[in-house]
Amino acid sequence: MQIEIIQEPIEDVLIVRPFEQGAEPANQEMFKAEKGETWWYSSKELWLGLGKTPKLPAVTKIFRSLFFKRKDRWPAHIILDGRGCRAEWLGNAVNGIVLGGYDLQLYKTEPKAVSDFFKSGTLSILTEKGSDVEQSATTALKTAQVQIRIMDLMNAPSNYKKPATLADWARKSGAEHGYTVEILEKAALEKQGMHALLAVNKGSDEPPVMIVSEYNPAHYTQTVALVGKGVTFDTGGISIKPSANMHLMKSDMGGAAAVLGTIELAAQLKLPVRIIGVIPSTENSVDGSAMKPGDVIGSYAGKTIEVIDTDAEGRLILADGLHYAVKHYEPDVLIDLATLTGSVIQTLGYEAAGLFTPNDHLAGQLTQAADETGERLWRLPVWDEYKEEISSDIADVKNYHGKPLAGAIVAAKFLEVFTAGHPAWAHLDIAGMAFGDTEFAPGRAGTAYGVKLLIAYLSKLAG
Repeated sequence: MQIEIIQEPIEDVLIVRPFEQGAEPANQEMFKAEKGETWWYSSKELWLGLGKTPKLPAVTKIFRSLFFKRKDRWPAHIILDGRGCRAEWLGNAVNGIVLGGYDLQLYKTEPKAVSDFFKSGTLSILTEKGSDVEQSATTALKTAQVQIRIMDLMNAPSNYKKPATLADWARKSGAEHGYTVEILEKAALEKQGMHALLAVNKGSDEPPVMIVSEYNPAHYTQTVALVGKGVTFDTGGISIKPSANMHLMKSDMGGAAAVLGTIELAAQLKLPVRIIGVIPSTENSVDGSAMKPGDVIGSYAGKTIEVIDTDAEGRLILADGLHYAVKHYEPDVLIDLATLTGSVIQTLGYEAAGLFTPNDHLAGQLTQAADETGERLWRLPVWDEYKEEISSDIADVKNYHGKPLAGAIVAAKFLEVFTAGHPAWAHLDIAGMAFGDTEFAPGRAGTAYGVKLLIAYLSKLAG
């Protein structure tokens, strides 16, 4: 898709004209401008209702829903009437329009048709404004294109998505967009002493990797390390999961996906922030060599871990990733993302990710970015009173407390042990947000959660 800015309508091209409720368009008795309402004013003019004073994330959803519902019927050229609209508002509309064409039919031999508009068409934005609109629209287009790539990655099954697949994705992205990528393969992980990552991998035929990406702009004042959980399939190991929803565990690399997408988009947008991406990646499978409950394993930080539950594997691989990021890069800010616990879903449902940080300033910055993008966060405590829950009799810490309470908080306290006391660390538990039920898929599907959130945070940090 290409985007252009125009100041006059183009004859015989479909115009999509948005209205807020109360804006009093013509024929108001027939069109109330309620949220998501559509009305064909003529064969070449489609009115779209936005409801009362919609927030920016709602604008994205309204436009995405419209373009998704008839994504096989759009003409090759469409005009969005953006007269009187802010550049930021138009950016959210463009993001929704592009996402509306997302095609989930990755492996169908006879897929349903999708309009060429989304691939090779033109979106003209009718506005009296100039370059700020063009920049906002271009950024929105790039963002949506990265989100779509991340959704493809999330939706791929494990036989098409292995740790090596994530590594190849990062290599190709780095080569195309100008950032460096180093892949630590199994021999290097053994040499470095990534004992926790290697322990989780023991039951799998697919070798583990640690993906280390570095976006290094010419000018920057801040270094941010992003660490993402990259479990490409999670059986639960010996502590095996129930079969009913195990097929959804192809999504257990949602944190890794968010990190991959964020670095690629930051490089495209040339953000003046140095970004380090660290992704420990493995399957969590079962065979005779698999890690067992009760085992004591090592870690890159040198601390010993008693494994109470092999299904609490994400925090084990993140332990090595977090300490690697701190030791080798000394970042100003350290953020990890992971589809980590069912507990956070029990607490927050599918409306927000859990935010854990002892740093009030960082919490405020991330929450502001979350509110602006609609990728919401809710802060939960990481008080030291929870430390006793990870106390082990025979090792430095244990990976699970075995209680039906405070599961997400205890997981965060475990991760904190491996941050070397970093003063600006945050953990985002995105288990309920990275892969969910939406109107855009018949079943659960990837959402690319975290990309817009992190880019908004990094953009403010750069400013």
